[in-house]
Amino acid sequence: MYPLIRKVFFQCDPEKIHDLTIKSLKNMGGSPLKWLYKANVPNKPVQVMGINFPNPVGLAAGLDKNGECINAFDAMGFGFVEIGTITPKPQPGNDKPRIFRLPEASAVINRMGFNNKGVDYLIEQVRKSKFNGVLGINIGKNKDTPEENAKDDYIICMKKVYEYASYITVNISSPNTPGLRNLQYGDSLNELLSAIKTEQKALAAQHGKYVPVAVKIAPDLTEEEVKGIAQCLIANDIDGVISTNTTLARDKVSHLEHGGEMGGLSGQPVREQSTKVIKELAAALEGKMPIIGVGGIDSVQAAQEKLDAGASLVQVYTGFIYKGPELVKDIVKSL
Repeated sequence: MYPLIRKVFFQCDPEKIHDLTIKSLKNMGGSPLKWLYKANVPNKPVQVMGINFPNPVGLAAGLDKNGECINAFDAMGFGFVEIGTITPKPQPGNDKPRIFRLPEASAVINRMGFNNKGVDYLIEQVRKSKFNGVLGINIGKNKDTPEENAKDDYIICMKKVYEYASYITVNISSPNTPGLRNLQYGDSLNELLSAIKTEQKALAAQHGKYVPVAVKIAPDLTEEEVKGIAQCLIANDIDGVISTNTTLARDKVSHLEHGGEMGGLSGQPVREQSTKVIKELAAALEGKMPIIGVGGIDSVQAAQEKLDAGASLVQVYTGFIYKGPELVKDIVKSL
């Protein structure tokens, strides 16, 4: 049924369809209508970062930025759901149009720019959901926050979401917020992670529970840069790393309509580079922390590639848009 739905959806503006889908799923998530997409996914438990995941296939951040459809995505069989990226203050994001489909490449280019309703709204949605599964909350900085003050925004979000999150993701790899990717390197990364770790310890004592922190990195890194990031993650005792975000590379899509649009490219074209970074991370980390693999996963084979490269969990986003909920079930059943 999904191929027919997709055919209709793809005739419409990508962002309008996204907003309509989120609104519909929000309304159906806690109602009997969720049988329309509810999936019977086998239990394939795995423990990562001290968390028991019912299966290793998760929803990547970005699809449900404000945490409005947690129950709906849970019903689709995801082993975990990551919401966000969220910022301290609401912000509209970049100018429209800002999402572009590249169906010939099973890809999407987006330059959303962390559009969201703010961390307080997200927390309200999480409370309403009464979700008991594994919930990741992805945090970022507001566009108008100076780069040198970025850590303040992360700490604000971290304090507010801590008691509601199964794990927290620090997003320093979106290409659509000016200066954000600079936080992946050297002293800037060390300073940020040191502050995050200090706050994590304080919050663990305050709440009486330890919530792991993962860092999401870009695919556009050299092997030396990957090694440097790995060393910094280890030095600051971070709990996990998500590899990878969208790419700025256009070599595989430059010939296609919309292939030259600004923003992050996701889907099939990032699959190979994302897997490469995972392999390099796995070698550099030497088993000292788990990797969550994401990037171009639209099949069982693509998911297995990430696991074989060194990932312990995988996440889907663009592949889910192109293949639908059945993708989750197919991957979990095959593992």
